[in-house]
Amino acid sequence: MGSKDKKSKDEGKKKKKAEKEDSESEEEDEDSRKKKKKKSKKGNADSDDDGKKSKDKKKKKKKKNKTEDYVEIYENELRNYEPEKVENYEDEYHKKKVYEVVTITGDVNGAGTDANVFVTLFGDYGITPKLHLSSKNRTSFEKNKTDVFRVKTHNVGPLKKIRIEHDNTGLNASWFLDRVVVTDMNRPHLRFYFACNNWLSRDEGDGLYVRDLLGSLDPMDMPKYNKYVVSVFTADVKGSGTDADVFLNIFGEFGDTGERRLDNDKNNFERATEDKFTMEAPNLGKIRKITIGHNNKGSSAGWFVDKVIVDDLGNKAVYEFPIGRWFALDEDDGKIQRDVLVGGSQPTGIVYNVQVVTGNIRGAGTNSKIQMVMHGSKGIKNSGKIFLEGGQFERGLTDIFNVEIAALLSPLSRVTIGHDNGGVSPGWYCDKVVVFCPFTGIEQTFPCSKWLDEDEGDGIIERELYEMVSLRQKRQKKHPWSLWIWTTDLAGAGTDASILLQIYGEKGKSDEMKLDNKTDNFEQGQLDKFMVELPDLGKLTKLRIWHEKRNPFAGWHLSRISILKTLTKEKFKFPCERWLDTNEDDNEVVRELPATGDLIAEPLPVVKYRVTVYTGDVSGSGTDAHVFLCLIGDQGDTGDRSLINCKNNINKFERGNADEFIIEAVSIGPVRRVRIGHDGRGGGCGWYLDKVTIREEGQAESQAVEFPCNRWFDRNEDDGQIVRELQPFADGQRLYNVSYHIAVKTGNVTGGSSDSKVFVKLYGEKGDTSKMMLAVSDNNLRNYFEVGRVDIFTLDTLDIGQINRLLIGHSNEGMRAGWFLDSVQIVVPNHGKHYMFPSHRWLCEDEADGKTEVEIYPSEILDFELLINYEITVVTGDIFAGGTNANVYIQIYGDQGKTEVLRLSSRSNNYERGTTEIFKVEAKDVGKIFKIRISNDDSGIGAGWFLDRVEIKRLVMAMVPKEKKEDKKKKKKSKKKSEDDDEEEGGEEMREVVLTYSFPCDRWLASDEEDGELVVELLPEDTEDLEENTYEVNVFTGNMMGAGTDANVFINIYGENGDTGERHLRKSNHMNKFERGQEDAFSITAVELGTLKKLRIRHDNSGQSAWYLDRVEIVDTKDDTTYYFPCNRWLAVDEDDGQIARELVPVDEAFMRKDEDEEDSGATLGLEQKAMSTTYTLRIKTGEKKHAGTDANVFAILFGENDDTGIINLKASKSHKNKFEKGMIDVFTVEAVDLGELLKLRIGHDDGGK
Repeated sequence: MGSKDKKSKDEGKKKKKAEKEDSESEEEDEDSRKKKKKKSKKGNADSDDDGKKSKDKKKKKKKKNKTEDYVEIYENELRNYEPEKVENYEDEYHKKKVYEVVTITGDVNGAGTDANVFVTLFGDYGITPKLHLSSKNRTSFEKNKTDVFRVKTHNVGPLKKIRIEHDNTGLNASWFLDRVVVTDMNRPHLRFYFACNNWLSRDEGDGLYVRDLLGSLDPMDMPKYNKYVVSVFTADVKGSGTDADVFLNIFGEFGDTGERRLDNDKNNFERATEDKFTMEAPNLGKIRKITIGHNNKGSSAGWFVDKVIVDDLGNKAVYEFPIGRWFALDEDDGKIQRDVLVGGSQPTGIVYNVQVVTGNIRGAGTNSKIQMVMHGSKGIKNSGKIFLEGGQFERGLTDIFNVEIAALLSPLSRVTIGHDNGGVSPGWYCDKVVVFCPFTGIEQTFPCSKWLDEDEGDGIIERELYEMVSLRQKRQKKHPWSLWIWTTDLAGAGTDASILLQIYGEKGKSDEMKLDNKTDNFEQGQLDKFMVELPDLGKLTKLRIWHEKRNPFAGWHLSRISILKTLTKEKFKFPCERWLDTNEDDNEVVRELPATGDLIAEPLPVVKYRVTVYTGDVSGSGTDAHVFLCLIGDQGDTGDRSLINCKNNINKFERGNADEFIIEAVSIGPVRRVRIGHDGRGGGCGWYLDKVTIREEGQAESQAVEFPCNRWFDRNEDDGQIVRELQPFADGQRLYNVSYHIAVKTGNVTGGSSDSKVFVKLYGEKGDTSKMMLAVSDNNLRNYFEVGRVDIFTLDTLDIGQINRLLIGHSNEGMRAGWFLDSVQIVVPNHGKHYMFPSHRWLCEDEADGKTEVEIYPSEILDFELLINYEITVVTGDIFAGGTNANVYIQIYGDQGKTEVLRLSSRSNNYERGTTEIFKVEAKDVGKIFKIRISNDDSGIGAGWFLDRVEIKRLVMAMVPKEKKEDKKKKKKSKKKSEDDDEEEGGEEMREVVLTYSFPCDRWLASDEEDGELVVELLPEDTEDLEENTYEVNVFTGNMMGAGTDANVFINIYGENGDTGERHLRKSNHMNKFERGQEDAFSITAVELGTLKKLRIRHDNSGQSAWYLDRVEIVDTKDDTTYYFPCNRWLAVDEDDGQIARELVPVDEAFMRKDEDEEDSGATLGLEQKAMSTTYTLRIKTGEKKHAGTDANVFAILFGENDDTGIINLKASKSHKNKFEKGMIDVFTVEAVDLGELLKLRIGHDDGGK
C-alpha cells in the first residue's frame, strides 16, 4: 500500500480552529517549498541558535554562493528517467581487469585477524563489488605479515579510494592494518599506496571495522581526511530516547561515508538531549543527504529525532537536517530508518518491494539481524545499509519489506545481503532475493542458494548477489502520490473502520486501496497523511471512498481529501463535508467526490441515479441474498454498491417486486452496462431478475434506460452464474459479452486445498474487470480448490482486450483458508488466445510471504482457434408430451464451413412443453448460415420431442445511423444550427448489429412419432436457394464367412453443400440388418448436398461386430443419380488394419460394371482409394503416474482445415493388446479423405470399463 505519514505527537498539541487549520494546511505544500528555497539561499546554519553571531556571519558569507536545491536536483533526475536506456556493456567499466592487492598487517600485539576480509575499489569509472580477500594459505592477516591477493573484477579506472573491512567473525576478529598497496596488473607502474595504521575492530581504537582509505602513487604521501562533527538532537517527547544502536551514512557529491555507528562513552540518545560525534572520512564534497536509523535492539528501541546537524570542518560548511519523526516499528509509519535531504525536505521516496526467501533446508532460519545494500548501475550509487526489521527469516518462508529511499537505483546491478552474526543460531541459508521497483516497473531476481554462516561452506556471512536476467519481469509502473485526508471536528466524526479508496483518471482507474487503520487514524479533527503508488491515470477525475462497517459506531464525517503527485506537483482536491454512516445523511457509507483544483476547468457533476430492480414473477424467484449493482458508463463506473436502502419496500427482491434505490455518483455519462449479482448466501438464495431500469433523478420515467435480463441468478439454474452484466438491448443480450474460461490448478502439496472464497480480477489493454468471485465451476466438482485438481470457471464480462496480468486471491475464511496455487490458464475463444499464468506459491497467512492475493503476469500467450458468439433460441411445442429429457445437439452450416456438433444444455430443466430456452455458444464463424441440423440422442424417459422452431442470432458489422449526443448543459445556446451540423449528426457509422436467422420446424423428433427420425435438417425462413432432398442408401454386406455384423452402423454423406451429419442406420427393409450377402436399404432426408464427394461409414464395435462391407450405393432422388462407393474391406478390430471406420469415395459406374473375373480390379480400386485418402498414425502415450491407465473406450477426432474425421474409436492398437496402460505407447492408424492441414485433435473416453 505504501508508507503513511502521520502528524507527529507534538504537532497534535498545537490545536487551531478548524477553519484556520483547513486553509493553512491546504497551502502547506507551497509554503514549505518557498521556505526550502529561502533556506538554500541563506544557508542551513540559520537554525543553529547558539547565539554566537560571529559564527552565523561567517556561515552566511560562506554560503551565499550556494544555491543548489537538492530536492529539485533529485526530482529532476526522477522526471528525466529514461525507461528504455540500456546499460552499455561495451564501456570501460565492464572490461574485466586483474588487480594485485597487498595487505600489510601491523606489528602490534594482537594485530592479526581470523575474520573474512573484503576490499572495494573506487575509481573514475565506477565501483567494484565487495571482493573477498581469500587464499589457500589459512594463515592470512597474521601479525607483521604481508599478504598478496590477485582479484579479477571491473575496470574502475584510476583509483580514488578503497574501502577495507572485515565481517567481525572468528575467535580474534580485531585487526591492525598498517597499509594496503593496489597494483593494476595490466599497467604495473600504476601502484597505489593506501596508508591506514589503525585498528579495524569493534573493541579497539575508535570501534570501526570498515575504513575508507585514500590512495596516492607516492608511498610517502599522507592524504588528508576530512572531519565531520555530527550533532543529533533527540526530541522532548515522552519515550523519545532509544537504547538501540544508531547508524548514520552521509552522502555527498563524491560518495558516502558508509554506515557509521554513532557511539561514545556517554549514554546517548536520551530524551531532549544533544549528542555529538566526530567522523573522519575522505572529502565528500557538498553533502546532499543522510541516512539515519537504528537496528531496533533493546527493550525501548523507538526513537523520536528532532534534527541532525552536520558540521563539515574541512569545507567549512554546516548542514541542517530537520526530521521531527519517530523511528519506531510501532509509531508513525513504522520506519526505523530514513533518508533526509539537506534542508529536511521529505523527498519523493522511491519504494522498493524486497522479498527475501529463506531456503527450505534443515537449519536454514536465523535469529540474526539481516541487512542489505542495493547497488545501482556500475555500483556508483547505493542505498546504504538497510536493516530488514520485522522479518521472520524462518525455513521456507518469504519475508516482504517495503524499503523507501531517496535514490533511483533500479535496475540494480547487484545486491549485498548479510547479517550481524548475532543471536543463538546466527547461520542462515538464503535462497534468493527479489526486488521490484514500482517506479520503473522492473522486477529482478537475485539467486543465492548458499549459507551465510561462519561454520558452513566458505564461512562468509555477507554475499554479493547478481541478477538472473532471464527471470527479469516488466510490470506495471506506478508513481508515488501524497494523499492527505482531513476528518472534521464534529462530535463523533472519527471512525475505527478500515477505509477503502479508488481513484479514477482520464486514462483509467487505480485498484482498490485499503488505508490502514491499525493506529489512531481518522480521528476527530485530524489530518492523516499517506503515500500511495498509482499507475499513470492521466488527469484525475474523481475518487470513491468508503468503509465496510455497517455498525452504529463506524460512522465517519469526512471533511476533504487532497492528493499531490510528488514528482510533478500536480495537485487535486476532493471536498466532501459529509457523513459515511448508516444512521446519518442518506445512510450510505460510500461517497464519490469529483476532482477540483487548478488543473480542473470544470469538475464533473454529482448525479443521483434512480435504479429500479424488477424481480420476475416466477415460482421461487425472490431472494434474501445480499444484492449489489455497478453502473458502467462512458466516463467510468460507480463501483459495486450494496442495494440496502430500498425507497419503497421493506422486504426487498420478493417475487414480482419493483424495488427502487438511489445511487449517488459522479456522472459516468450514458449508462452502457449494469453489473448486478448477489453473494449466494442463505438457503434458497436463487433469484430470477426480470429487468433493471435506470434514470437520473428528476428525469421523466419515459427517459429511463431499460436493461432486460429474464434470467436466473442461481447455481442450479440456467448457466449457474450469480453475477451478470446487462446491456440495454432486448435483442441478442448474450452476444455482447466475452467469455473468459479460467482453469485454476491447485498444487499437489500437502494441505494445499482451501475452503476460502477465491476471486480473480483481469487487467487488459482496454480496461479491467471487477473482482469476480469464482463461485460456480463448469466441471462441477463438488468441493472446489482441492489438492491436485483443476477447477474451470466461465466469466462473462465486457471485452478488456489482450490480458496483460491478473490478480487472484481468496477471502481467508473457513477452517482451511490457506491455499497453494499451482497455475492459472485462461482461454478466450472470442480473441483466439490461450494465456498461461504460472504461480506455484502459497496464498496463506501462515506460509511463505503471508500474502492471500497475488498479481501474476502471463509466461506464454498461445494462439487458439478464433470463435464467435451465437445465441440459439429453441422453442418446444405446446402439445401433449412435447417436452424431452434427452440430450439435444445442433450443428450450423454456412458458406464458410460448419461448426462442430454442439450440445445445447444448461443447469435448468430444459425442453419442457411450451418453453423457450436461450443458449449462448462459442463456435467457428461459418459466414452466412444456410442450414442447421438438430437432433436428440433418444436418452432418458420420455425422449420424444416436439420442436416448434429454432432462432440463431449473431453479431455482424453494418452501417447504422449515428447516436444523437444529448447535451445536458442548459439550452441557452444560440439557435445558429447550420445545415452542415444537421448532416453531421444524421450521418452513419459502422457498428455491430444483431443478425437473426429463423428456422421453423413444427415436427416431432421421436422414434415413436411420425417418421421415427431423431435428426432433422432445417432451412432458414424465406430461403429459396436450397431444398430438402431424400437419399436412398443401399448397403451391401460381403458374401464371405462371418461378414455380417450386429453392431450399430452410422453413415455421413458429404457433398458440395456440406454433409448429412452422422446418421444411425436404423430402419432397413430387413428386420435383421447387415447380414452376410444382404442388401439393406435406408432413406435419409437432408438438405440437398449437390454432387456427392465421399461418405464415412463406421460401427460402434458392439455385439458380434466384425463386418465385411462390399459397397454402398446412394441414389439422389431429386435428379435420379446413383453414386457407387466400393469398399471390399473389413471394418473389424481383428481383421485387415483393425479400423472400424472407412471413408469411401465414389467411382464411375463403368468401374463397377467391369468383369468380376478381372484379377486386378480389386487391386486397382484399392490403389485408387488409397491415392485419394491420407493415412495418419496416432501414437498415444499414457502417463507414468499411479493409476494412469484406463479400461474405458477411448476415442479421438482429428480436425483439419476442410473437415474432421468424426469420432474414431481407438480399438486396435498396433503395439499392445491391453491398451492404455501406465507408461505405454499405443499406435493406431486412421485413414481420412480431404481433411486438409491438421488444426487440432480431441481425445477422450466414455467413462466405461472397470
